[in-house]
Amino acid sequence: MSLILTMTLSGCHRPAAEAENPLLAETWETPFGVPPFDDIATEHFAPAFERGMSLHDEQIDAIVSSSDAPTFDNVILAFDNSGKILSRAWTVFGLLNAADTDEAMQAVAAEMSPRITAHYDAVMMNGALFDKVREVYDARLSAGLTPEQMRLTEKTYTAFVRSGALLDEAQKERLKQINTRLSELSVTFAENLLAENNAYMLDVPADSLVGLLPAVREAALDTGEARGRKGHYVFTLDKPSMIPFLTGARNRDLRREIYEAYLSRCNHDDGHDNKAVVAEMAQLRSEKARLLGYASYAAYVTADEMAGTPEAVYGVLDEIWTPALARAREEVAAMEPLLRRDEGAGATLEPWDWWYYAEKVREAEYDLSESEVRDYLSLDNVKVGVFFLANRLYGITFRPASVPLYNDECEAYEVIDADESTLGLLYFDFHPRAGKQGGAWCGSFTETWYDDKDERHGPVVSVVCNFTRPSGRTPALLSIDETQTLFHEFGHALHSLFSEVRYRGLAEVEGDFVELPSQIMENWALTPELLRRYAVNYRTGEVIPDDIIGRIERSRLFNTGFTTTELVAAALADLDIHSLPDGKVGDVNAFERAALTEKRGLIPQIAPRYRYPYFSHIFDGGYASGYYFYIWAEVLDKDAFQAFVESGDLFSRDVAERFRREVLSRGGTRSGMEMYRAFRGADPDDRALLRARGFIEDEPAAGADTLRRDVGVVDTRAQARERAERSRRERAEARAADSLARVREADSLAALGLKAEDNE
Repeated sequence: MSLILTMTLSGCHRPAAEAENPLLAETWETPFGVPPFDDIATEHFAPAFERGMSLHDEQIDAIVSSSDAPTFDNVILAFDNSGKILSRAWTVFGLLNAADTDEAMQAVAAEMSPRITAHYDAVMMNGALFDKVREVYDARLSAGLTPEQMRLTEKTYTAFVRSGALLDEAQKERLKQINTRLSELSVTFAENLLAENNAYMLDVPADSLVGLLPAVREAALDTGEARGRKGHYVFTLDKPSMIPFLTGARNRDLRREIYEAYLSRCNHDDGHDNKAVVAEMAQLRSEKARLLGYASYAAYVTADEMAGTPEAVYGVLDEIWTPALARAREEVAAMEPLLRRDEGAGATLEPWDWWYYAEKVREAEYDLSESEVRDYLSLDNVKVGVFFLANRLYGITFRPASVPLYNDECEAYEVIDADESTLGLLYFDFHPRAGKQGGAWCGSFTETWYDDKDERHGPVVSVVCNFTRPSGRTPALLSIDETQTLFHEFGHALHSLFSEVRYRGLAEVEGDFVELPSQIMENWALTPELLRRYAVNYRTGEVIPDDIIGRIERSRLFNTGFTTTELVAAALADLDIHSLPDGKVGDVNAFERAALTEKRGLIPQIAPRYRYPYFSHIFDGGYASGYYFYIWAEVLDKDAFQAFVESGDLFSRDVAERFRREVLSRGGTRSGMEMYRAFRGADPDDRALLRARGFIEDEPAAGADTLRRDVGVVDTRAQARERAERSRRERAEARAADSLARVREADSLAALGLKAEDNE
């Protein structure tokens, strides 16, 4: 997820100096231009915002009051360069407030977020400013503009129109009120969710830990100590804590307890309930869209994306929903016999059973367990894999950097291009803590910029995750899903680091294109050649054996019904609530049931990935009417990856350089489809996603054997069971033979009066 969220500064609450505020400096005299975190106090933010708004107003007034004829330089470019101090301070605050917040930061957010929203509304609805923008826009075809200047002019004009510049004064005033209220509600939503996450603990007795891996138990002890319950095994609603519990815990009642707590967050009709917040936001967004001339908020959002219309999005989601749901029903049928063996003939599979019995199926059908794979996926090893892949594809390297950190747990790296120039600075922030939002995301504290000498200054990028902490002698071990998450967020980081965009207004791509650079990286994560480079057993130092690689590859389509259904369900829930013509949701829970269960047949064993009261992507994260972005971009990333497959070299430097040149470096200087066509030479194959998730079978592309040359094709369920059973037999025979050899060795040594250890 690439989000600019609302993040905090831990331990920096010194009184702000009256005469000097580091957030107001024109440039930061720090290594790589990183924010001077050591000098920034929470008390600096509000004054920086006040001064930033004042400076921005002065710059806008200078554009409006100029008597010169409007041109690209004195209007469009001047507007693009305005408000930098405010934008930079607000970005730093937002990223800090998401990663490490506290009550002081939340108070700043609650006070300043509506005011800054109102400030930007006043700018974008400034009639005199818009008149000048429109004059340049109307004359753009005869102004001799470069392609990038033309695109910036058109995007600037469109941004003003979509912000209400064409409305009359009464409508503008109402739109300002709506935007301010939405800003307030978004802050409230985030505060409620963080409070709910922090409040919950599942204190598990030692006799209920059956089935959990030692590393999971150790992490729970560490969590207990951090939560003031030393010696207790404590689990939380953070995914790195909850998912291993759901996957391994034999105690079904406790699985139910923690999962129902997760599903019911902010849904208790108490002070942290978000249902009323959701309903009001949906209605206000609908009113905003209608003011701006759109039938719904979904129509307003998609009009500015690759999709163009909600109907186009529904077309993609509906096409994948049916086969995904059918596959999910097959997965239920495979799990229920295992459940009934444990719980009795009358037992039915429930949502809190899915992870536990899915793992049993994986072990039975593919002879593969999550615990077996985790030992090879330590966080440090996976990070090595990410760096190795970036070097193979793009020739870039990473050097630890000594820079100010916003939290002592962060790591920082200078990113060095193949020509030895500095691309930018990359932070990693890997582990959950109080005050940190859940999930994973990538953001930029500063963007790429060019000085008066046309010298490029790289961005400062941050990758934030919530992976299980190391415990004792056990390093942080990742699941397969978490491994792919790190590759994903690193893809967002590369997108920022490779940017060569000169205009701030062209830095962003369409929302449904932004996940392409991230999701394409996931395609490499589990390929045999890359796994052999980074997957090393943390205990033995053994490189992951081909046998396990083969089992990982053969299980590639395992559980895709579940993962796809819960993802599409969330995307549909988002689009449905924002497609209401009047925005009136009524009972939020009833609306969700009607949309997903009654209308589309969502099976009771699967909950949508996010329910409305804790769906932070769409109510606090900038993805409203846009959660479909992940599915839409998967069509692009699966087809784009085929360019590497077809080349016969998954690490083709030529293909990677073309992807960097035509996509990663371009920002929003061209439309997403133009960039894609320039890279691929054709429109994306809209069946690529269905093939990748195993819902259709087509002839493989030329060169596709490169992907599986060492491990064979993906098995059918019957083939997988047969192969898993054969693998188990072979390994059992090998263990028996080894045991027999040891007995014979012991007998021989005994005859010589020696013990086995004497011979080592």
